[in-house]
Amino acid sequence: MSSPNEPLDPRRGGRPVDTSEKLEVNDEHDDGAGAGSQDGPASQPAPGGAFAGGAAGVRSGEPSEPGQAPEPEDLASLLASAQAEVAKYRDQLLRAQAEVENTRRRGQEEAAKARKFGTEAFAQGLVPVKDSLEAALAQTEQSMQSWREGVETTLRQLNAAFERNLLKEIAPASGDKFDPHSHQAISSIPSDLPEGAVVDMLQKGYTIADRVLRPALVTVSSGQAGQ
Repeated sequence: MSSPNEPLDPRRGGRPVDTSEKLEVNDEHDDGAGAGSQDGPASQPAPGGAFAGGAAGVRSGEPSEPGQAPEPEDLASLLASAQAEVAKYRDQLLRAQAEVENTRRRGQEEAAKARKFGTEAFAQGLVPVKDSLEAALAQTEQSMQSWREGVETTLRQLNAAFERNLLKEIAPASGDKFDPHSHQAISSIPSDLPEGAVVDMLQKGYTIADRVLRPALVTVSSGQAGQ
């Protein structure tokens, strides 16, 4: 008969459980665990494990990966190379700035000389004209013919001076089309000429190097005289 304190197994119809079987099973399990614990120290990784080997590789100074940081010597070399490049480009920049400043100064000097001596060539052409006029006035006794010849000679000298300095006349003829850029209309008069045509030139105009110094003064036709 079973003891009241023995556990009952429902799978056996309420019969008491033989605890000796469990004890045997537990003993076997403990034996296996003990055997595993005896072998455990041999199978466990050494302190540091794989990390110890990796650390040794890093301490050896040999690059283990392509992305590894460069050595201080390499950094110093790169820095020196960069500084040399900066010095070279700085020198080139200073030279370019100096050249620009020299060019600007030379341009200012040339412009000042042009303003100061720009009329020198034209003045040289006018000096003979003045000499001829003074010589003509110095002649107290001369015929009208000699006077006219002297004036014509002076005019030729003046025209030569004008031509050398690109000074040209604006002298529209009767019937030429009115040009507002080089002509100045004084009045509009009835004429047999077409409307807008130049009738008469009252005063010549002049240009220098294609720039109008003075427009020609003209009268312009307003159309048929009988209208």
